[in-house]
Amino acid sequence: MWRLGGGLGGIALASLLNEEIGAAPSPRRSFEGLHHPARAKRVVQLYMSGAASQCDTFDYKPRLIERHGQPFDPGGEVELFQSSPGACFQSPWPWRQYGECGKWISGLVPHLAQCVDRIAFVHSMTSRSNVHGPATFLQACGFQRPGFPSMGAWISYGLGRLTDDLPTFVVLPDARGFAPNGPANWSAGFLPAQNQGTMIRPDRAEPIVDLFPPEHASSSPNDEAEGRALLAALNERHRAERPGDSRLAARIEAYEMAARLQVSAPDVLDLSGESAATRALYGVDDPVTADFGRRCLITRRLLERGVRFVQVWSGADNGFPRRNWDSHEDLERDHGQMAREMDRPAAALLLDLEARGLLDDTIVLWTTEFGRMPCSQGSLGRDHNPFGFTNWLAGGGIRGGVSYGATDEWSYRAVENPIECYDVHATILHLLGIDHQRLTVRQDGIDRRLTDVHGHVIREVLA
Repeated sequence: MWRLGGGLGGIALASLLNEEIGAAPSPRRSFEGLHHPARAKRVVQLYMSGAASQCDTFDYKPRLIERHGQPFDPGGEVELFQSSPGACFQSPWPWRQYGECGKWISGLVPHLAQCVDRIAFVHSMTSRSNVHGPATFLQACGFQRPGFPSMGAWISYGLGRLTDDLPTFVVLPDARGFAPNGPANWSAGFLPAQNQGTMIRPDRAEPIVDLFPPEHASSSPNDEAEGRALLAALNERHRAERPGDSRLAARIEAYEMAARLQVSAPDVLDLSGESAATRALYGVDDPVTADFGRRCLITRRLLERGVRFVQVWSGADNGFPRRNWDSHEDLERDHGQMAREMDRPAAALLLDLEARGLLDDTIVLWTTEFGRMPCSQGSLGRDHNPFGFTNWLAGGGIRGGVSYGATDEWSYRAVENPIECYDVHATILHLLGIDHQRLTVRQDGIDRRLTDVHGHVIREVLA
């Protein structure tokens, strides 16, 4: 490929394969759903990597404020990740009620606080792990270990694409680096490889790696035609020798898409045509919110052009000073920074989708891998808490202004309707028209699914 054209070199393999050798294109389906009528056709997952604290954002507990500085004693042994229980630790940020629903929200997220009537808060999340890697896999893929498809890959596989010009599943990582597990969080696992997430890094000079040929590369129309003919013959021979191997099909699909992306990607990533009001809404020109704001604005542009699933990451690996939500040492410093970066753009995405009529059929999921303890670690930090934390949903088919489940009076352990990631995944699939128990793939003698052998639709949050 590099010899023939310096990368893609204009080789549009969609024409090469689909027309010249009759290869079937990947499925493109409408959004009515597989098993029942759909309420939504797109999903955005905003992933807070490192574990955002529920008791400093959305889970208001007056008892914790009253007992600040006193011994933390919820009854029974307290299991912590890397510390012994400290004193009760109230949030450094004040709480107040917002919206018609009167939801109590922390001053840490004042912009999202203005959106509470659009949001369904799930306060009784639990995780099976208090270690970042496995817990991140659970929220992204439904399993604690690598090798399983991500939710975006399952949705891509089940529903197909909405457009021929952009990938079905796009990932926008944090500019500072990858979260734990890296690209394995958006892997296709044992599904066909073309269902994996396509990574776009808008902060880079080359947002999509190797999309365009090097500047020195050049080829004539005859060279390209000869190259296409040769590749067609080689690919057909390779395919015939390896029946059932999806890797060639995935590579062909990738080059087909890459050829189309040479036209569509520069348009979707070019924000110059956005109004000053829109740029201000997302905070694109503010150094604090520029990265997450740019990625949220690009998310809206991707969705309105037909991308099915977009995953946006807030937080990278555990570097120092902290580059994510893992606030062991200084909660006010680290959560303060992460929230200032995330809050305004996330709220802007909700408002912008609503203003453009896209929120009605787009699900927005705000995710973190587990929560944080209501007691202090040292004097300023919080340790990991997998026993009770908050995720939230908004948009396509979600009832806004509601809270589901509850933690105890400390915001420590889920005590009312405890749920796991499987229930959230089942609910999202349901809104997309998919019965989570029926979207399965046989792998190693087991009918695998996103929700493993678990999961119930959270009907209380449905509109």
